[in-house]
Amino acid sequence: MMNLPEVRGKLTPNRDLSDLTWMRVGGPADFLFQPADVEDLQAFLRQLSPEIDVFPMGVGSNLIVRDGGLRAVVIRLGRGFNGIEVEGDTVTAGAAALDAHVARKAADAGLDLTFLRTIPGSIGGAVRMNAGCYGLYTADVFQKATIVTRDGALHTLGPDDLSFQYRQTEFPDGAVLVSATFKAPAGDPQALHTRMEAQLQKRNDTQPTKDRSAGSTFRNPAGFSSTGHADDVHDLKAWKVIDDAGLRGARKGGAQMSEKHSNFMINTGDATAADLEQLGEEVRKKVYDSSGIKLQWEIMRVGDPQIK
Repeated sequence: MMNLPEVRGKLTPNRDLSDLTWMRVGGPADFLFQPADVEDLQAFLRQLSPEIDVFPMGVGSNLIVRDGGLRAVVIRLGRGFNGIEVEGDTVTAGAAALDAHVARKAADAGLDLTFLRTIPGSIGGAVRMNAGCYGLYTADVFQKATIVTRDGALHTLGPDDLSFQYRQTEFPDGAVLVSATFKAPAGDPQALHTRMEAQLQKRNDTQPTKDRSAGSTFRNPAGFSSTGHADDVHDLKAWKVIDDAGLRGARKGGAQMSEKHSNFMINTGDATAADLEQLGEEVRKKVYDSSGIKLQWEIMRVGDPQIK
């Protein structure tokens, strides 16, 4: 058993991760650390042996943990990291704050972060992945983020430090994002809430929100997301090239490409992480064979395969 620093939060050895991901698959992490607050996280990272890997995990909405689990300390931020504060035209949110909660609280204050309302994740993930929809991205409103680096130090990062790109950022290895600040345009609170309700309805009508999925499986090949506008073109959307390859509803074990939205992979009940990943790779191969387009995973896959 490896020696780990004393903590005030919760440190659980050999913690199964399947119940912490939206897909409900995956093996155990060597340890799961849920820090009490920023100081607890700093002290832990400062004292942790550099040989031990750390993996910051959000709400697991865009993640497949492989069946063999993770040889790392998984760091999952909770109650001490989910505050939301509004000051003037800025919103500062803890990394564990849910995107939907941030959008709602901003709207209450007459600030427009409505694009976050339908993104199923937390602010830490939104910044890391430059999450976006309806033609807006986290990068468009991002001001700064506070991170704890692997040596336990606190740093502030601005937009230039993160080099925002489509669905990705540059981020220091092993660093844990603890909060982010956004500058939001003004709007009428009632109008903002009405818009968010319409967006939610549209999402529920077009996406398998009742199924176990991890959001979009693959990035859109053209490198931009759906704007939701009437003149939006669909020729280079991931769902379209998957459909064109005849893969809507394709299955492997308990994994399936949703009949409702073919770029959503779902766990129909008893899928393993291997089922999901293998189905994704089969879809990538068949799409490439039929169209010459190389789909890139949007879902993050981490950990070790199950040893048979």
